[in-house]
Amino acid sequence: MKDFEHLISVWQGQPKQEQLSVDEVLKQVKKGVRSITSQLYWGIVAMVVMVALTFVITFFFVFQWLTYMGLFIMLITMMAYAARIVRNYRILNKHDATQNPTDYLQDLKEYQKNQAKIAGWFYYMYVMLISLGLSLYLVEVLDSAPLYYKIGFYSFTIIWILFMTFYYKKRIFKNQEEKLNLIIDRLERLQGQFES
Repeated sequence: MKDFEHLISVWQGQPKQEQLSVDEVLKQVKKGVRSITSQLYWGIVAMVVMVALTFVITFFFVFQWLTYMGLFIMLITMMAYAARIVRNYRILNKHDATQNPTDYLQDLKEYQKNQAKIAGWFYYMYVMLISLGLSLYLVEVLDSAPLYYKIGFYSFTIIWILFMTFYYKKRIFKNQEEKLNLIIDRLERLQGQFES
């Protein structure tokens, strides 16, 4: 009985969570979502430019069949990645947080689940296919280049792919995940205020 009374006193001694201001939370949520959607928007712009450039190279230059295979692999992979980015962008821009915060919270959780998939297998698949396509493309393009130029270019490409895979991916996805977790936490706390 003594332990139970001690437990109650400790529980009652816990500081109460301060009440969140609805306006302040919604302002912070909009700012966080705007930051994420801005990154997605520029990702979409970059993908559209890269797809257009690859399309022009593929259909307006003459290559051997192996080079075309590499270009088509890159083109299809970039279009698939662009479709995922556009989908996530639409999820975040679909609703206004002030209209229906419960639906908005569900959309954010769906976006978070999609990001977990992208951060996992899809990103590695994307890098692997882009690397394969680039390798097939470079076989013909660098065929007549001097050996030191080939070694330098291949080395730079390998270092760039490793950088994008192991450093940049973790940094970008971790940053987005932290922002998203903070936004979801604030909305859940706000929702909890109104339910209790």
